[in-house]
Amino acid sequence: MRPTFSGILPFLLVYAFFACETATTSTQRPLFDGQSFEGWEGDTLDTWRIAEGMILGGSLLETVPHNDFLVTEREYGDFILTLKIKLSGEEGFINSGVQFHSQRLADPPYEMTGYQADWGQGYWASLYDESRRNKTLAAPDSAQIMDWIKIGDWNDYKIHAENGRIQLFINGHQTVDYTERDAGIPQLGRIGIQIHGGGKAQVAVKDLWIEELSGGR
Repeated sequence: MRPTFSGILPFLLVYAFFACETATTSTQRPLFDGQSFEGWEGDTLDTWRIAEGMILGGSLLETVPHNDFLVTEREYGDFILTLKIKLSGEEGFINSGVQFHSQRLADPPYEMTGYQADWGQGYWASLYDESRRNKTLAAPDSAQIMDWIKIGDWNDYKIHAENGRIQLFINGHQTVDYTERDAGIPQLGRIGIQIHGGGKAQVAVKDLWIEELSGGR
């Protein structure tokens, strides 16, 4: 015997309720509003600017004198961050990246210390420890990564940091799966966009979305 519509209706209502509940309780939110530096701090007079919904850092006309970072005012613990990134430049050291679980240094004040999801020749989608251990902690296969990235064009970057485990993805491909073994390394800090010094280079980022998993404040 086939069930009547009246018999199916309660199940449909329950399904619709939970579907709507899931959709409305997502914790993903934009990290950049596309129009202002609200929630961010840095050298917004000379190094960082906003154009057409993008954050732009550096210059293709003049050599970037030193590393510089646009940094969130808030700290974040466990999270999933997604963004689009494009790096341009042909002269000098062309490099950028996304800092996380990081802090600004007092000397020099423009530098940061912490993890960096790196982005640049020889460092594509690798994990670097900026101004701390000063080394690459994990990196993808140097040949394979060149099949996954779009040099000079937009790339989808994803950073998943949770319980000391860091996973990086570029254009849907996992490039890093690293677990921090040093209990003294903070798993909380600011997020920052870097433009590296020493080259005529410009980084552009847009569509930044973050989902806090736990530990943020």
